[in-house]
This record gives sequence, C-alpha cells and structure tokens, in this order.
Amino acid sequence: MQTLLEKIKTKTACLGVIGLGYIGLPLAVENAKAGFKTIGFDIQKKKVDLLNQGSNYIGDVANEDLKKIVKSGLFKATSDYSEVASCDSVCICVPTPLDEHQQPDISYVKKSAESLVPYMHKNMLVVLESTTYPGTTEELVKPILEKSGLVCGKDFYLAFSPERVDPGNSVYKIKNTPKIVGGCTPESTDIAAAMYEMVLDASVYKVSSPAVAEMEKILENIYRNINIGLVNELAILCDKMHISIWEVIDAAKTKPYGFQAFYPGPGLGGHCIPLDPYYLSWKAREYGFHTSMIEASMMINDKMPEYCVDRVGRILNKFKKAMNGSKVLVIGVAYKQDIDDCRESPSIKLIRELIKVGAEVSFYDPNIKSFNDKNLAMTGLNELTPEEIENSDIVVIATAHSNVDYELVQRHAKAVFDTKNVMKNISPRDNIEVL
Repeated sequence: MQTLLEKIKTKTACLGVIGLGYIGLPLAVENAKAGFKTIGFDIQKKKVDLLNQGSNYIGDVANEDLKKIVKSGLFKATSDYSEVASCDSVCICVPTPLDEHQQPDISYVKKSAESLVPYMHKNMLVVLESTTYPGTTEELVKPILEKSGLVCGKDFYLAFSPERVDPGNSVYKIKNTPKIVGGCTPESTDIAAAMYEMVLDASVYKVSSPAVAEMEKILENIYRNINIGLVNELAILCDKMHISIWEVIDAAKTKPYGFQAFYPGPGLGGHCIPLDPYYLSWKAREYGFHTSMIEASMMINDKMPEYCVDRVGRILNKFKKAMNGSKVLVIGVAYKQDIDDCRESPSIKLIRELIKVGAEVSFYDPNIKSFNDKNLAMTGLNELTPEEIENSDIVVIATAHSNVDYELVQRHAKAVFDTKNVMKNISPRDNIEVL
C-alpha cells in the first residue's frame, strides 16, 4: 500500500476542501488544476449545484479553469460529508467571524472538525487554513478529531497553514504566494508541505508548530492594522493642521529604506485585518496580557466611519445644509477596490452612521448591486448618471474602484468627499474635499 507521501508525490491522493468561499474554492481549483482529484464540501446546496454546472461565483477563479476541471472529472462539489472517507487530505477553509460581542466565533471550525470525525481514517492529513487565534489547531481541532479513536501523529496528520488570499490582487494569487506550514508533529509538517509543493509554484516555509503558523498569520494582519491606524490618526491631526496627509505620505515614501506607505480611509474591511486583532486580544487575556498598542489601533480604525460622517456634516454645513434630510450618494461598498466582496466593509459602516444622523443614503458600486448586512439591506443604483449625482447634496467616495467615471462625478456633484484620494489627478477641484 502506498504511503500518503507517495500518493501526494504521484498525484494519486484525493484532496478535500471544506468551505467553498473566497479561500476554499480557489484552493480547490488549484488542487484540481495540478492534477489531483479534488472534492469540495459546502453546506450551501446552491453553491454546490452552481459549481457542478461549471458556474463560478468567485472573482479570483477563472471561469474557464472551473469548467475545465469539472468537465475532466478532477473536481466535484458536494454537501455529503460521507465522501470525506475517500479523501486522503482535507483542508478546512471556513469563516472565522466575530460575534455580536466582538468575540471570536469559531463555531464553523468546530462544526467542520466534528463533521470529519465519523469518516476519519488512518494516514489522513487534515490542514486548518482558517485564520484564528494561536492554539486553535492543537487545543480545539486535535481533541475533536481524536474522538474518532485515531491518535494525532500516530494514526493521522494535522497541521495549520494560513491562507494568504488577497482578493482582487492581479499579481499574487494562491498559486504564486509563499505558503507557511506548521504541523503537530514534524511528519505532519513534512506531509502538508509536500502537498502544497505539488500544487503551488511558490515556496513552502516550514515552522515548528501550528501555534507559530497561527501567530504568523495574526502578525501579518496586525502589522497592517497598526500601520493603517497610525496613518488614520495622522490624517485626523493633519486635517486640524490644514496639512494634506496624502502629500505627506507621497513625500515620505521617496525614502528608499525604512518606510512603507500605508494610506488612510473610512475604516478597515474584509475577512482578516479588522478581525484578527480581536482574536489575539481575546487569547492574550488568557495569559493576563493586555495588547495595548494593538487595541489602540483597533479603536482608531473602528472610529473612522464616524469621523468620516463628521467630515461630511462639516462639508454640508458650508452649504448651509443639515445632515438630517440631506441626500448622500456613497460610491463603493466593497471593502477594497475592484472586488465584489463587502464583508466587514467600512463603506457599509459609514452608511449605517449616515442613516443614524438622518441622511437619505443611496449607493453605487459597479461590482455590487445590493447587500444585506446585519439587518441593513440596500439595493444600489444600476447606473451612475449625471442626474443621480446632481440630485445628491454630497457624493462620498468610500471605495477606490478603477471602473468609475470620477470626472463625471466631479462635473455634476455639488460636493465630493473623497476618502480614498482617488480623484487626486482630477481638476478643477473646487467641489472636492479629501480625507
């Protein structure tokens, strides 16, 4: 009988992926493109049906790639977790959101691990990719999987390998982004690394434990969170001092060493950067440790939507307009430019704050026609027309999509509040104010 390592190296291993969202589906597609029979698992039947028809719903997956692997039989999707029994390896790629109290919600990870238990078999590899607090793999997932009667390190292999997907990035995809792997045992690390090496074109970096890999992922995102918090705070100060933070950053980044440019905005969004600091702060309390710098940056970034609403009010005040009853057109509800993902979007938080103070809010996003976020549901404009712009008291640019006609906005808007400096090269600028 072939060992798991032999199966991986000969591409006879069957690879499973649990969770077919922004992380899991691109991984499953790359597995199948590399020549591995791949089974994708998801509890949403609608997703499963679409994928088995070759219909794609993720921007970072090429439609032709999906159709090809479905037609070839290398990939199929299912909601039947009994098919885990035929998998040699399973990667868990499910959401790890925050609950209403800003506490880690690891219920999806827990349920995914529990769904594996009845179908675990010897020599199976399980890899957790979901971003979470250090200790999750060994303290939560390992005991659940061992309820199968199998022993980690003896009967099956377990590792953590953080996802590093950057939606909308045209250069770095799953295929060419270096991978971090930390196993519960050295053999777990080696086997997981071998699997990724057969799928990816990028290097695989091994660390000594799942906890190191989990903390590494947290570090990546907290690094961004803190630096964005810094420039957001400086943006508020620069506004008071009548200095352009954007010009300051452009000047600073001429230094060829020791400085990396980060930019202010209406807040942080997405599935990682706004959430990960809360995961670490929650875990740190277990050790009696207070993450003061991290929490300070979180407070600044979380307050940016409110600050932006205050700036909108000040601009309207110049026209002797009250915020209450004013028509505000928000351009962009995706959490970053040129994608169709609005998870944890600061634009939606901004809209909530505008509605709270009585503004009549509409939105336009070329990539998102509607959203339903925590009991706030809105349908956007089908088209950005001169009439819609002229009928608004102010236009707020909250996402820097490249496929928006900003010259049209400038020509027809009474006032523009550009939170992303996307209109920096447009003139005249009499009606434009920048964050």
